Amino acid sequence: MSEQAATNLSASRQQANNLLRRDVRFLGNILGEVLVHQGGKELLEIVEQIRETSKSLRAEYIPELFEQFKTTVSSLSPEIRHQVIRAFAIYFQLVNIAEQNHRIRRKRDYERSTGEGVQRGSIESAVADLKDRQIAVGDVQQMLSGISLELVMTAHPTEATRRAVLDIHKRIAEDVMELDNPTLTYREREKLREKLLNEVLILWQSDELRDRKPTVIDEVRNGLYYFDETLFEVLPAVYEELERCLEKYYPGEKWHAPDFLRFGSWIGGDRDGNPSVTAKVTWEALTMHRLLAIRKYEETLNELMGQLSFSTNIVEVSDELIESIRRDREQVELKCVDLWRNTKEPYRIKLGFMLEKLANTRNEALKGSAMRYNSPEELLEDLKIIDRSLRNHFADYVADTHIGKLVRQVELFGFHLMTLDIRQHSKEHENAMTEILAKMNITPDYAALNEDEKVELLHRLLNDPRPLTSSHLDYTDATRECLDVYHTAYRAKQEFGPNCISSYLISMTQGASDMLEVMVFSKEVGLFRQDRDGTVHCSVQSVPLFETIDDLHAAPSIMKQLFELPIYRQAVAARGDLHEIMLGYSDSNKDGGAVTANWELRVALKEITAAANEYDVKLKFFHGRGGALGRGGMPLNRSILAQPPHTVGGGIKITEQGEVLSSRYSMQGIAYRSLEQATWALITAARLAKYPEQGQTAEPEWEDIARSISETALEKYQDLIFRDPDFLTYFKESTPLPEVGELNIGSRPSKRKNSDRFEDLRAIPWVFAWTQSRYLLPAWYAAGTALQQYVDGSEERLQTLKTMYEHFPFFRSLIDNLQMALAKADLIIAKEYAGMISDEVIRDRIFQQIESEYALTSQMILSITGQTEILDNVPVIQESIRLRNPYVDPLSYMQVQLLTELRGLRAKDEDDPELLREVLLTINGIAAGLRNTG
Repeated sequence: MSEQAATNLSASRQQANNLLRRDVRFLGNILGEVLVHQGGKELLEIVEQIRETSKSLRAEYIPELFEQFKTTVSSLSPEIRHQVIRAFAIYFQLVNIAEQNHRIRRKRDYERSTGEGVQRGSIESAVADLKDRQIAVGDVQQMLSGISLELVMTAHPTEATRRAVLDIHKRIAEDVMELDNPTLTYREREKLREKLLNEVLILWQSDELRDRKPTVIDEVRNGLYYFDETLFEVLPAVYEELERCLEKYYPGEKWHAPDFLRFGSWIGGDRDGNPSVTAKVTWEALTMHRLLAIRKYEETLNELMGQLSFSTNIVEVSDELIESIRRDREQVELKCVDLWRNTKEPYRIKLGFMLEKLANTRNEALKGSAMRYNSPEELLEDLKIIDRSLRNHFADYVADTHIGKLVRQVELFGFHLMTLDIRQHSKEHENAMTEILAKMNITPDYAALNEDEKVELLHRLLNDPRPLTSSHLDYTDATRECLDVYHTAYRAKQEFGPNCISSYLISMTQGASDMLEVMVFSKEVGLFRQDRDGTVHCSVQSVPLFETIDDLHAAPSIMKQLFELPIYRQAVAARGDLHEIMLGYSDSNKDGGAVTANWELRVALKEITAAANEYDVKLKFFHGRGGALGRGGMPLNRSILAQPPHTVGGGIKITEQGEVLSSRYSMQGIAYRSLEQATWALITAARLAKYPEQGQTAEPEWEDIARSISETALEKYQDLIFRDPDFLTYFKESTPLPEVGELNIGSRPSKRKNSDRFEDLRAIPWVFAWTQSRYLLPAWYAAGTALQQYVDGSEERLQTLKTMYEHFPFFRSLIDNLQMALAKADLIIAKEYAGMISDEVIRDRIFQQIESEYALTSQMILSITGQTEILDNVPVIQESIRLRNPYVDPLSYMQVQLLTELRGLRAKDEDDPELLREVLLTINGIAAGLRNTG
C-alpha cells in the first residue's frame, strides 16, 4: 500500500470511528427520549445515575462507592427495577446494531480510500496471492476443485432474541445506515429521526421474551429467514466475485467456480434428545425448504418478465428457444399465470410457461409430468436455452448479469434449498435394533452382546439381502419412529432430490457398531443396497460424532475397524471415497476444559486423517462449534485456518447456531464479508496443504510441550469439575442454570435425560450459565496451572512458550482465545453470584480456587505474550469490552438480587411470575451486552 493510501486509510478509519460514536450517541439519545416519554424524567435520571456510578467503578474500584452502588440497585421498587433492566437491555440492542452497521461502513470506507488496493482477507487478496507466488493455472484449478465449506444451521438454543425483535432491529439498522447518505435534506433527516424514534418506541413496547417455547417448525422458519433475507442473494455474489478475480489475475481462462460454498441445516432433522423432532416434522421441514426455493425463483422470473422485453421485430432469437416454446404449448396447461399476449416477445412467453411449471412443482400429484419441473436440471436447461439465445443477439451483459446469477442459484439451492442432516443418539439405534432382532429370533438381547459380537452380527446382516422388519409385526412407538425416519429420508430423496439428505449423524459414537446399526436400518428402506454383482449403493452416509475426550481417543481405531470391513469400504467408495466425521467442541470442552479440548481435537484430526490415509479415504471433518468461547466459538475464517492444512482436503463443515446466525447473516453486507473471509481462508488453507513449505511448521518438541500442558490442564480441570464433591452444588447455586431452562429459546430440553447428573447436562446451558454469571470458567480454567507447571520458574522454558506463541499457529490461537475469555470474565461480579451459595464453606473454598486460577492464568498469558494488559494485541475488541462492561454490570447485580429473591420464594414452595420475568429479562440483557450466550 502506498504512503498516500495508508494516510487516506488512517484518516478514513478515524472518521468511521467518529461515525460509530455518533450513531451510538444518536441512538442512546433517542432511547433517552423514549424513557422520558414512557416513564418520566425520574426513570431517565435513575438509569443515568446507575450508569455513571458503574462507569466510575470501572475507572477506579472504590469499596465505599461499590457498596453505595449495590444499595442503589437493591433499593429500586419492582416497577422501576423492571424498567431499568429493560432500558439497559435495549441500549445494548441498539449498540449492537450500530456496531454491525459500522462493520459494513468500515469495509466500504476501506475500498473507497484505497482505490484499487486489495483488502486483507478478501477474495481478491487470496487470488492475488496465488498469482504473486506464481502458482500455475492448472494448480489453481485443482485447488479450487478440492475446497469445500458447508455451513450448517442448527437450532441449538442460544439465540435469546425473538424473531419479532430481530425484525425491528433490521428496520432500525436500515434507517441508521441511511444517516450516512450525504444527499439527505434537513427535512429528510428529521423525518428519519422521527422514524427511528417510532422504531425504538415499538422496541420498548414489544415483549423481548417468548411466552412459550418455539416449536421445531418455528425454528425451521427462523432458519429460513436468513435465506429469504440475505443468503439467496449473498451466496451467488461470493461466487461472482471469485470468478471476477480469477479472470483478472488469470485471464484467458473460462472460469466457472465449482460449488465450494453451501449451507446445510439440522433444524427439523436433529432429534438427539428432542422428542419433538419426528419423521413427520422432518418431512414438513423439507417441504418448507422447497417452497422457499420455488418462491425465490418465481420472484426472480417475475422480475425477468419485466426486463426481457426483447422483440423479434428488432432481434433474432434462437430456433432452440422457439422450439422450446412450441413444446411448452403442447405440454403445459396454463392455470396459475396468463400467457404473454405479445407474440413478438418470446422471452416473456417462455418465462410464463416456466412460472407455471414452477408452480406445478409444488404438486406431488403431477410428479413425472411435463407440466412441472421434476428436477432442478430441467429448470437449468430452460435457463440455458434463454442464455444461449440472448448471446445469439449479443445481449451478453443481460445473460451474464441476470441469467447467470439465477443459474448459480439453481446450482446451489436446487429444489431442496439446503441439505438437511439427520442426527440421533446412538443409544436410540441400539434400543430399536435390540427389539427388532429379538422379534426376528436372530438374537434375544442384542444390547447385551460385546462390541466384537455386535460388529460381526451387523456385518453379516448388511451382506444379507433379506429384510429385518415386517409390516405385520408390532413395534414400540420408539422403534417405529426410528424406522420412520429412514422411510422419510428415502421418500424425500425421491421427491426433493438426492441432495436433500446425505448425512446421518450419530451422537455419542463409541464403537463401530454404532455406525453399522445405521447402515442396517438404511438397508431396510433402500438407502443402502448391494446388487447381485456385488456393487454397493449408499445414498446416506453414517457419520460418527466423537464428542468426549475418551471418544476422541478411540476414534482412529473405530474408523480403522470400519475400513477393514469390505462392505463398509465399498459403501465409502460408492460415495467417492469420501467419509464425513464430526468432532464435538462443546462436550469435549465440558469434559476436559478449554486447553485439553483444543489439544485433543487437534490430535484427533491428525490421527483420524492418518488412519483414513491408510485406506485411501478422504475425510470431510464436521466441526461442531458453538458461538461462545467455551464451545469453540471464533470468527469463521479463523476456525478454518485453525485446522492443520493437511486435514482439510476433503472439505469442511461447521455448525452455525444461535446468536451466530443473527450476528453474521441478518444483514447482507456482514453476511457477504463473513463468507468472503471464509473463502479467503479456504483458498489459503488449500495453498498451504498443497505447498506446506509456504506455511509455518511446528517443531516436534512444541507438539510434546503442548501435550504435556494439556495433560496437566486436564488433571487440574477434572479435579474441580468431576472430583470435587461440592462442585455441582457450587455451579447450580452460583449461576442462573435452573432459570436458563425457563427462558423459551429452544424446542429442545436442556438435559438429555430427566436427571441432575452433570454428565446429562447439555453443554449449551453449561456454558450459558457460566457466561451469565461472568465467570466464563469453561473457556479458561486450568490453563494457568498448566502453563506455570511447564515453565516451573525456568526462563528458558518461558522463552520457548514465547517462541511457540510467535511461530506455532495452534498455540497462538489457544493463547488468544484464553485472552478473550479472561477479558470478558469478571471475578468481582462473579463473587456476587457466589454469594448466593448457602454453604459458606463450599462457597469460600471453591471461589478461592477459581480466583487464584484466574489470576495465575492472566499472569502467565501476559508473560508469554509480553503484553501489559490482556487483549493489548486486539485493541478494538479490548476497547469494546471495556466500554460495554459498565452497562452490563448493573444487569448482573440486579440479576443476583432477583435470583436471591426468587429462589427464596421457591424454597417456601411459593412463586412470583413477575419476578421470574425480570430474571429472564436480565438474562436477555446480559446476553446482548456480552454478545455471547452459549
